[in-house]
Amino acid sequence: MEDSILIVDDDPNVISAISRSLMEEPYSIYAANSGVEGLNILKGHKIKLVISDEMMPGMSGTEFLSAVKNIFPETIRIMLTGHASIQAAMKAVNSGEIYRFFSKPWDDIELKLSIRSAIEKYNLEEENRSLLKTVKRQASELKQLEKMHPGITSLKKDTEGHFILPEISDTDEDISEIIAQSKIKKDSA
Repeated sequence: MEDSILIVDDDPNVISAISRSLMEEPYSIYAANSGVEGLNILKGHKIKLVISDEMMPGMSGTEFLSAVKNIFPETIRIMLTGHASIQAAMKAVNSGEIYRFFSKPWDDIELKLSIRSAIEKYNLEEENRSLLKTVKRQASELKQLEKMHPGITSLKKDTEGHFILPEISDTDEDISEIIAQSKIKKDSA
């Protein structure tokens, strides 16, 4: 999946400045002039990171990022503001679970590093979600196997800690059939 960023600001100059500073970075950049437009873009694209202004007409950045958190919880959120107050910052952090908060004008290098860090965080969390899904699927499969074949998942150890394997005799029909089939496969290969 590509690393995609959405910049939401009612000032097109801010969008242009951030886009220019990221020109040499490997990101797909989307832009919106309002929170409503930003939400519509998020509905149609897999966005990893949103950078939003706080002071926008209609829907504030805090309201927008709070909606992003509720609808697209995996998306990382960064806020920009030209009106940095401690109250605004705390409200944004608390309601939108903001990853970083930047005052305008921002430092391009610091913003780039934060964006890289945010994308890396997203990718690691996505990998963790995928691994967790795999583990849950495997646990479910083991439960099904145990239901079909009780005891199949239990292990026994001797006094020295070595695993004890059940005895398998060559007269067992299933084993004889498996051996015969494996010989046929070897001979035909």
